[in-house]
Amino acid sequence: MAQAPAIGWDAFAARAAGARIICLGLSALDEVWQVEKPFAGGSEKIRAVEYTTTGGGMAANAAVAVARLGGRPAFWGRGGDDPAGHEMREGLSREGIEVSHFRLFAGGRSSVSGVIVDHTGERQIVNFRGRFPSEADWLPLDKIAGSAAVLADPRWVEGAVALFSRARLLGIPTILDADMAERDVFEQLLPLADHAIFSQPALKNFVGTANDAALRSLTRFNCRVVAVTRGHEGVSYVEDGRLRELPAIAVEAIDTTGAGDVFHGAYAFAIGGGLTVNEAMTFASAAASLKCTRTGGRAAIPVVDDCLAFMRTKR
Repeated sequence: MAQAPAIGWDAFAARAAGARIICLGLSALDEVWQVEKPFAGGSEKIRAVEYTTTGGGMAANAAVAVARLGGRPAFWGRGGDDPAGHEMREGLSREGIEVSHFRLFAGGRSSVSGVIVDHTGERQIVNFRGRFPSEADWLPLDKIAGSAAVLADPRWVEGAVALFSRARLLGIPTILDADMAERDVFEQLLPLADHAIFSQPALKNFVGTANDAALRSLTRFNCRVVAVTRGHEGVSYVEDGRLRELPAIAVEAIDTTGAGDVFHGAYAFAIGGGLTVNEAMTFASAAASLKCTRTGGRAAIPVVDDCLAFMRTKR
């Protein structure tokens, strides 16, 4: 088992405050229904006990996490010049996120998700990924310099390749949120990722299984770190050829929506703030665990003071 790091978390947060983190990829508008029991399959109706509309998307939520933890995030992505696109961009801007390169395309259609959350916090998601141009030649790659870290999800391959390639040239850490994607997407992005963090379903989909041997097999892409988050079972990662495991923090989960996004955003913030991989994993695990104790997706992303207080109680 990995050992808990001996670190002053308050000192880290103060040191990392203002770190610029670029998050590139998906922004979606989430329609969220809370239910007693999820769909069991087949033709059926279920009753919602609550309903909300909120911004979502992997990279967008990661950017919100960075902002609430004290960083200075920018979100680079695509949407349609439609009501959903404007609502998403305005929502990110209200969080203090720089959105001048969240481009809304005329004639495009924004990404929208339907999210079903049951009483245990587990969720089902259906996502329309949107329709807009794939080209990334409009990205301001000269503005990457000075960033502490960059993060991308797999939803915009051309943009992620451009971002990671330039960041690599500048020696800026690249972090891949390796959620569900086609094999060829990972074949393109993993060689450019310094840190690749898979969800357990995504690793199984890519390799065929999600065990430790599958994780080790990813070292062929020469990432500095490859990891898989396993929910309540914690996180496993390989660094410098050595497999390490970090137990999950025991909490009463109410809603897991967005927990993976929070983990990735917190991890990028921590790496950008100069933490070791073990320290960054610990910090990200705490932020994601705390999020799960609260109802809602983006609304439940914790602020830095809450994270620090939570970590003090869990040491």
